[in-house]
Amino acid sequence: MVLKFNENDKDILSPVYNFAKSRKVKLYLVGGALRDLILNRKKDNPDFDFCLIRGAINFGRKLSRQLKSGFVVLDEKHAACRLVKKIGEKVYTFDFTDFRAKTLEKDLLHRDFSINSMAVELKDVFNAEDLNALIIDPYCGRADLKRKIIRVSSRNSFKEDPLRILRAFSFSCMLGFSLDKEALRLAKKEKPLISTVSSERIREELFKIFDSPTVYTSLAILDKLKILEIIFPEIKPMRGIGQGPYHHLDVWQHTLETLNQFELLLRSVKQNLEINQYLSEELSSLRKRSSLLKLACILHDVGKPKALRREKRKIIFHGHERIGLGITRIICRRLKLANDETRSLERIVLWHLRPGYLADNGRPTERAIFRYFRDTGNDALAVLLLSLADQRATKGPLTTALSRLRHEKTVKALIRRLLNHKKEKKPEPFLNGNDVMRKFKLPPGPLIGKVLNGLEEAQAIGKVKSKEEAYELTATIIKRKK
Repeated sequence: MVLKFNENDKDILSPVYNFAKSRKVKLYLVGGALRDLILNRKKDNPDFDFCLIRGAINFGRKLSRQLKSGFVVLDEKHAACRLVKKIGEKVYTFDFTDFRAKTLEKDLLHRDFSINSMAVELKDVFNAEDLNALIIDPYCGRADLKRKIIRVSSRNSFKEDPLRILRAFSFSCMLGFSLDKEALRLAKKEKPLISTVSSERIREELFKIFDSPTVYTSLAILDKLKILEIIFPEIKPMRGIGQGPYHHLDVWQHTLETLNQFELLLRSVKQNLEINQYLSEELSSLRKRSSLLKLACILHDVGKPKALRREKRKIIFHGHERIGLGITRIICRRLKLANDETRSLERIVLWHLRPGYLADNGRPTERAIFRYFRDTGNDALAVLLLSLADQRATKGPLTTALSRLRHEKTVKALIRRLLNHKKEKKPEPFLNGNDVMRKFKLPPGPLIGKVLNGLEEAQAIGKVKSKEEAYELTATIIKRKK
């Protein structure tokens, strides 16, 4: 099979090649782009890694001026820089680094995994009809691609950059590959070094894992190796805490099983366009809502260890969702998540029990449904999906088939109602704040907000059907609040 870059990729790489040629710089294309070419794998936002003997930062800075692209120095010590260029609808990144050894072959030994330790001279991309015989592959990366194996390039790989431990799992998720025994052994041995890695870099690799459809499998291995609790020390207190007869697993194992059930749920709703559009929304920095929801699965019961009480031989966790809210806030701060992501996670953790309460109380009233949608806002569907996964992960002897069925029916009915409601045009309120202040001679203040909230709820549940009825209810609310 002929191996070559397509014309679009060549158009993107052409200015880089011409600039290198004009400066008589021998440039090598390394790593991911070559790996993906061999796998015939396409990326939404392609990135290209290059290496040269020396002068990468100076080269990259001057090239950025010519390309009119963004430029940032990634690592002064190892002479690494990045150019970012938007071309059409896509964002391309170009990374340049100096050799980290005297020769290219030894430089490739410093790269993370064998599948990324391949190179080709950039001029060959343009001058050769077939790159197969021109790929520089001293560590058998192509053979590992065929075997679908993640193998470290050297025993010092994780020592050189401990983030590579997580990268091994993100590549495993992304490519559907397995880690070889040596990679797993070294990951377990070098795991304490992860605590030296910046939270921003950890966050990025975590979300690459969360973006995969097989997160549960990878997190289960990371958990077995006791790597996950280095990133989330909050996990350790969750281990071994029994939850009474409604549960068959301890708090932490139930948490992992919730994630497993959530991934199974995602597969079952794959054909639902509206749900998938919702889950594909990007809340921040290309991170999808579905990935954030997988993190929510990990965090939804994080407050249980601190909430644990025993009353009359019963285990209870009253208020664990509010305690979990506080812990979630700390974790979001540690991972430096965006404000929108933090607010979403906080809301999901805080209200994750609410659908269960609605199901337990029989058929929910219109008022209860309105208040659920009001309180959960844009995360209403996320909470409902998590609730389904949470319930499906609960299989203790006192969790009856009837209660499970009631929960499923209630949650699915709420999902249908929510999706239908989104298609409907929101009715205009009968009164606004100015109407209320003018009619009742009130100044602006919290009372006006309370009145409007009360009117919105009453109109939504059909209690108020005209402007006159709205004024009557306003008078009642004002009298009650004064």
